[in-house]
Amino acid sequence: MLNYNKAPRQNLATLPMASNILNGVLHEVPDDMQKALSNNADIIVKWNKLTPIQRNEWICWITIVKKSETRVEHIDRMLEELNEGKRQPCCWPGCPHRRPNAQKWFKKLEK
Repeated sequence: MLNYNKAPRQNLATLPMASNILNGVLHEVPDDMQKALSNNADIIVKWNKLTPIQRNEWICWITIVKKSETRVEHIDRMLEELNEGKRQPCCWPGCPHRRPNAQKWFKKLEK
């Protein structure tokens, strides 16, 4: 018998999809992302159907940028790509907070 030390999966059918915006594995959804996601119930459903790791990648991809203008562009792109059915940011080496081998792509990270 296999024994996995995983947290139990959330039953998406029991979640009020249009009101709860789920977090990632390491990162919480910041206020500006919450506001953008909450403007469209269909986007919230798509967001909540992502795995926690996929949500984490989007959150990190948006929050790791330095300029507020770039952050707004990333949020807009996330909304477009979620609407298109994409599940994670394209051309992203991965969250350096979760994947140590991705840290080489980023200069100095705040821990």
